[in-house]
Amino acid sequence: MRNTKSGLVTRFSVSLPPALARELDRMSREKGYDNRSLAIADMIRAHLIEHRQQQGKGETAGSITLVYDHHRHHLQDLLTDRQHDHGGVIISTLHAHLDHDHCLEAILVRGTARELKKLANELITAKGVKHGKLTITGTGKDLPG
Repeated sequence: MRNTKSGLVTRFSVSLPPALARELDRMSREKGYDNRSLAIADMIRAHLIEHRQQQGKGETAGSITLVYDHHRHHLQDLLTDRQHDHGGVIISTLHAHLDHDHCLEAILVRGTARELKKLANELITAKGVKHGKLTITGTGKDLPG
């Protein structure tokens, strides 16, 4: 371990086949990472978040994105009712008109992975929703920098 501006770091070595190392370097440059260590640290964080979600551990945050036909009879009322049923996990919503027929709704959520998946499934499977997606991440408080 050594000290840096942001705190202690642990050094370890990783052996990669040359082609994989080149791809890592290419991806790191394309994404704008200053070095491999930063890229690898972000990949580890992403996998830790995914693992915790699968295990059902910890609080998660995320967004549910819906695209739907607003002319569909009673759809907006149904979506609103389902959101009210889960008010404890909804942080905020954003509604935008994409064109004359379609709306985009982004719902920011926070809770257990199970709660977020349940709400997302209820919204995405509503008749008239053309596409929906749940994106989950961590809240940041239980992940090291």
